[in-house]
Amino acid sequence: MLATEARPEAGNESKAASKAASKLASKVPAAENTLRILKLLASRRGPMAASQIASTLGLPRSSVYHLLGVMEANGFVLHLHEEQRYGLGISAFELSSAYSRQEPLSRLGRPLLASLVDALGESAHLAVLHGRDVLYIVEERAKNRPSLVTDVGVRLPSHLTASGRAILAALPKSQVRALYPNAAAFSARHEVEGAIMKYSALSSHLDQVRQRGYATEHGEVTPGFGSIAAAVTDHLGWPTAAVAVTFLEDKLPVEEWPVLAGRVQKVADELSLRLHGRPVK
Repeated sequence: MLATEARPEAGNESKAASKAASKLASKVPAAENTLRILKLLASRRGPMAASQIASTLGLPRSSVYHLLGVMEANGFVLHLHEEQRYGLGISAFELSSAYSRQEPLSRLGRPLLASLVDALGESAHLAVLHGRDVLYIVEERAKNRPSLVTDVGVRLPSHLTASGRAILAALPKSQVRALYPNAAAFSARHEVEGAIMKYSALSSHLDQVRQRGYATEHGEVTPGFGSIAAAVTDHLGWPTAAVAVTFLEDKLPVEEWPVLAGRVQKVADELSLRLHGRPVK
């Protein structure tokens, strides 16, 4: 039922781009090391001592102090004098805010979803986690397919949706537990057999998602509709979003679901790479 999709080989282009980037980086070590410091600080939960930054990155302390001084003067790092540590500054926050305003996730995801919809003939969407809900930020509806509740701006409980389950499965279990501390955190849209209404059921389901690499949903959002989703990750492997495809369950045999899941996973991996993340393994 699913159409095949030809993908161009990009190995040679990627290797050439990597070599070009390496050559360029070697000519501007100060710029490269500045970015390495910023990325390191962004990956930590708290400020770091200059000596720790130097040892972690394998840089001379004198160079690190010099670069930190320049970044501090420009607001990209903040020196906490009492703690003798450095953290990200207001300029780094402004960059983050500008990144959010430009909606790169939506802009990068939309053409990938459009291509997926063209290839499959089924509707697709992109969602992010917001508290215990998923927020839909892109919807690409297939021609002659019914409208869905997953329109842009709609929020749904994450444990009910394939998108939410894909994201939750990629989070640490402790984080999932914090999101769902008790039975009151669970809700249902319809009476569905096997509905997830307690943490033990959710935890067991997410273990299955981790094992197979994709999430599913059977009529828990809208009766008669099924969904398959895969997580999009950032450079630290943290789930940023999820790509999902929704379809009438009686139109797609269960045995074809893994094939569809593979197509969805490829798009999620491609979006992860475009966001400078890494594919889910």
